[in-house]
Amino acid sequence: MSATSQTAASRPTACLALADGTVFFGQGFGATGETVAELVFNTAMTGYQEIMTDPSYAGQVVTFTFPHIGNVGVTAEDDEAAGPVAAGLIVKWDPTEPSNWRASGNLVQWLAARGRIGMGGVDTRRLTRAIRQQGAPHVALAHDPEGRFDIAALVARARAWRGLVGLDLARDVTCAQSYRWDEMRWAWPQGYQPRQGAGLRVVAIDYGAKRNILRCLASSGCEVTVLPATATAEEVLALKPEGVFLSNGPGDPAATGQYAVPMICGVLAADLPLFGICLGHQMLALALGARTVKMNHGHHGANHPVKDLDTGKVEITSMNHGFTVDSQSLPPGVLETHISLFDGSNCGIRMEGRPVFSVQYHPEASPGPQDSYHLFNRFAASMRQRRAA
Repeated sequence: MSATSQTAASRPTACLALADGTVFFGQGFGATGETVAELVFNTAMTGYQEIMTDPSYAGQVVTFTFPHIGNVGVTAEDDEAAGPVAAGLIVKWDPTEPSNWRASGNLVQWLAARGRIGMGGVDTRRLTRAIRQQGAPHVALAHDPEGRFDIAALVARARAWRGLVGLDLARDVTCAQSYRWDEMRWAWPQGYQPRQGAGLRVVAIDYGAKRNILRCLASSGCEVTVLPATATAEEVLALKPEGVFLSNGPGDPAATGQYAVPMICGVLAADLPLFGICLGHQMLALALGARTVKMNHGHHGANHPVKDLDTGKVEITSMNHGFTVDSQSLPPGVLETHISLFDGSNCGIRMEGRPVFSVQYHPEASPGPQDSYHLFNRFAASMRQRRAA
């Protein structure tokens, strides 16, 4: 189907052009214009707003495999960052008017106000199969209410895009300056409440930190100070932390590691408890001497089974990553603790004899199951044990 063969009344208003020349047409919503990014798919059935505002999706257009996207509207309480970070979204059905008591707006207007393109009416099963079989493609996504598209130019833009390999995006999504965080997890009926009293002093390095991860730290009794991704070991240790947290984030871990690894090595030399999530997990692995590799299509969803090799327990987790730690590169003294039951890839490590550990998935479950929340309590317990010693 081509744009020129359609009548004015039925002409598509959005176009997705893949670098291999495949083109999908649909109905555009949200912002108009064009964007170039990597295309991924997410299998979560809830939490589209949390997904779109997760800084780990910088440089990516998200295809939702679940068809009902937009049906519960949007609310500022569910933002994981100040605004959408994902480049755009692809859905099967156009968003409907919201039906939820928490909604303060609808997804279409929310996207338009934040400069993000949406596209509906797409065969998302076909698109997902293409991603799984061929790997996450480079794409150009365009929305024009008049349905005028230069297909050759869009394909050329997709082919010319450099991709995520070698790209440091943490600098783009990190905070501009340090700040304190005391807001805890949402609870009925009071909503978000601040943590009271003195807590465990934690420095969180912001590679693209989700707000609900910081809330989980606060709910675990942590007094959190957030520092930018480029913070040095000297800046971290000057705050006299009892523990250091390495956040999630986007881009190629090897690129971010150019400045993050020296900082982490300095923290490790100070013998502090350390906990990493997602990109923070990959940063820790690099600092310990391992390497990371780009995956075919990554893990993006809220239904990923992960096995804890220490306990034999299987947890259903929320994931969002396109790079992974090469478990074969882990040095002596660093143990693999978790693996994906989908493909056997690494999902967690720890140092022998030290309170230093990390996981590839998102245990704060925003969105997703809460099977892994106990990891925040484990981090807090390691700091309390140090206090008591």
